[in-house]
Amino acid sequence: MALGRARLERPSRYLVDERPLPAAEIDDEIERLRRAIELAREELGVLRDRLHGSMAREVAEFIDAHSLMLADRELTSGIYDLIRQGGYRASAALKLQRDRLVAVFEAMDDPYLRSRKEDVEQVIARVQAGLQRDSSSEERKLASRIGEILVSDTVAPAELVPLAEAGVLGVVLSSGSRVSHGAILARSLHLPMVVAAHDALGAIAENDLILINGDSGEVIVHPSSADLARFRAWQRDSLQRSRQLALLAERDTRTRDGVEIALWANAESAADVALARASGAVGIGLYRTEFLFLQRRELPDEDEQFLAYRTLVLGMGGLPVTIRTLDLGADKADNSVLMLDPEDNPALGVRGVRLSLRHPQLMRTQLRAILRASAYGPVRILVPMVCASEEMTQMRALLRECARDLRSAGHEIAEHVELGAMIEVPAAAIALPGMIRQLDFVAIGTNDLVQYTLAIDRNNDHLADLYDPLHPAVLRLLAQTITIAQRARKPVSLCGEMAGDRRYTALLLALGLTDFSMHPGVLLEVRELIATLDRGALRKHAAALLRAPTRARIEAVLARMAASAATSA
Repeated sequence: MALGRARLERPSRYLVDERPLPAAEIDDEIERLRRAIELAREELGVLRDRLHGSMAREVAEFIDAHSLMLADRELTSGIYDLIRQGGYRASAALKLQRDRLVAVFEAMDDPYLRSRKEDVEQVIARVQAGLQRDSSSEERKLASRIGEILVSDTVAPAELVPLAEAGVLGVVLSSGSRVSHGAILARSLHLPMVVAAHDALGAIAENDLILINGDSGEVIVHPSSADLARFRAWQRDSLQRSRQLALLAERDTRTRDGVEIALWANAESAADVALARASGAVGIGLYRTEFLFLQRRELPDEDEQFLAYRTLVLGMGGLPVTIRTLDLGADKADNSVLMLDPEDNPALGVRGVRLSLRHPQLMRTQLRAILRASAYGPVRILVPMVCASEEMTQMRALLRECARDLRSAGHEIAEHVELGAMIEVPAAAIALPGMIRQLDFVAIGTNDLVQYTLAIDRNNDHLADLYDPLHPAVLRLLAQTITIAQRARKPVSLCGEMAGDRRYTALLLALGLTDFSMHPGVLLEVRELIATLDRGALRKHAAALLRAPTRARIEAVLARMAASAATSA
């Protein structure tokens, strides 16, 4: 939960007043626009001053670029001219100037320059928000003291880190889904988020006091004294619950019938790694490397990546670390140095291993950095978006080439670094019997496996009710993947959001899973639950789960499993 003042950011629909502007109001309208521009510049300055941490330099460059645009006479004088000479109101003049400039950038041949249209859109949007703001400086100071909650249409994953570093307490989005890339990253940052709050931009005004609950999806505007009392009670209960769970940090993870279960952690930041160690994770089951490539003007070189991976490996103190190769495509790379060409359907486009194999030098740089880090502790390499054996053959050849070159150059690297595939495409799950011999381990990525199996975009909030991990086809693919890997004596883990969702823990144990990888913040809760479950009894329900033809029948089996567990307990 989070309590704070609303900060409206870049709504997709502004109230553009297209009524003709009377001559007598021109001076007042220009002054109104001038104040909005000045407010936008002040906000950028405050944000820059509050930045800190590893991404501060890169993010500050973007902020400086936006500040320069706001000071650009060519940009601002054009808007003032539209008001003076064209009789446009400020909001309409801003929209017209934005459309003109975006058209200029879109006509450019250079992909980098063409992408700069986003800066124009963001700067104009900030000024538009300033125009609609009707708060005094005192109210803004109060909001700053209380803390802010971002309210927006959408937010790119790369924007969340600087927002968290700048002190934003939570996020409310009018679109999105709980399994989107942004939502996953928000959980990693411990940033409460509510998605698909469709009326948020219309119902919430700038500086409104709002209370949000990321678990239930509630957004309460102007909370009552009862709501505030509930928030304070949640804070007390949360603290007490954290203290109780902390007692489990040093314990092994075992089911009630004594079966040892391995709980790994997903990570993408130093804070995640520290929490994984503190929670007693057996290692890092998924380390996302995309953050090194986002919000940058140049590609990270081998040494920069090596230092990041070495810090990760040392931070885990000898426990194994699974580093996923770059899982970036046009859907995530909007603010990336890669500047990929836009794709009509990026989820089915050049991403993951496809991107790596199309840009082998990019992949060599990353593999060399990972191999160098392997000298400091056990490392595994995980390849995303695999569809066919041929892709793993090419990746293993690249890995051998990099290892040979590094040894020839005198670098110390591990004797053997395991190479595994992420099973997140139905084709990979179906073809696994023929692929398994090439793999040292398997990791199931349920977030994408569900969306590709059901042909449902997991970022599309209109289809959120159809995104169903309990679909019979999904369960059969999960069971098949787990069984094939275990029969081949290859380690298999599940690192999607299902792993950390307590609603699915008993189900996954019933399907035979023994390795879970999840956000470290929920690891202790899952350990607590596993201790109450009898794996042997759950396994007896596997056949019934896989025979069930509908979600309703699957839920009926799960209900019987829960009742049986409660009775035996």
